[in-house]
Amino acid sequence: MQANDIRVFVPSKDYQTSQSFYQAMGFKMDPAGDDLAIFTNGACTFFLQRHFNEEFAKNLMLQLIVADIEAAFNVISKIEGFNIRYEPIKSEPWGKVIYLWGPSGELWHVTELNS
Repeated sequence: MQANDIRVFVPSKDYQTSQSFYQAMGFKMDPAGDDLAIFTNGACTFFLQRHFNEEFAKNLMLQLIVADIEAAFNVISKIEGFNIRYEPIKSEPWGKVIYLWGPSGELWHVTELNS
């Protein structure tokens, strides 16, 4: 089997809030039905669903690899009006990371890998 892509279905506690949050993050939204939207930034794509399971959402982790962690932090730190939290940039042996909890509890590892 040759895989070409993989897309996650991210749950949303409040569908409209999550849509607005991901657009504030720089993702473009395209509706895919009444209960589903596709979010795209560059070659990265995921689905946002109008479905919420708290246990799943709080255990969901995603890694978003970026070219410039400082630019990513600048965007994240300016997002207001959402129930989110994030930590400062952390250096790791493999690169740098920002831990960002989205409005439904999902954890994003916003990462710049060492070259």
